[in-house]
Amino acid sequence: MTTHAHAERELVVLLDERRQPIGTAPKATVHTQSTALHLAFSCHLVDRDGRMLVTRRALSKIAWPGVWTNACCGHPAPGEPMEAAVRRRLAHELGVDVEGLELALPDFAYRAVDASGIVENEVCPVFVGRIVGDLQPDPTEVAEWRWVEPDRLQAGIRATPWAFSPWLVLQAEQLPVLTSAA
Repeated sequence: MTTHAHAERELVVLLDERRQPIGTAPKATVHTQSTALHLAFSCHLVDRDGRMLVTRRALSKIAWPGVWTNACCGHPAPGEPMEAAVRRRLAHELGVDVEGLELALPDFAYRAVDASGIVENEVCPVFVGRIVGDLQPDPTEVAEWRWVEPDRLQAGIRATPWAFSPWLVLQAEQLPVLTSAA
């Protein structure tokens, strides 16, 4: 099955203004110039040395292509537990598992518009965990990756916020592993 064919069948959970589920829509049709509020997640990975993984989004991505971001993002399927969705996307995007997965920012939400006009409009709980295994990134998801010290990542985000995904910039203001590095 091709990635595109899978994306056409993948569903995201649509939310109302109270953040309650109101239905589903195909992922392939959700991210437009008028994206409906929907459920997503972000995951940050750290290694044994406390470094954080940053990934550069593949150039073929619809939204924010080539931008540096956190380890992994995705959308839970309807009825899928959030932790299971995080593990599924980590396996798909990076070829790894995670241990010590913790919900760091349960109420994180954002709306942002990329240079092409594509809107992200997500209720996006943020997780942090330790990587298990060696990275085997899917090139359709990840163009590059780096392990960086949290204080260096925080300094980079402050110096060049435009080089990072808007959700990473906003999460860096709240995420304990990064705010303690500031």
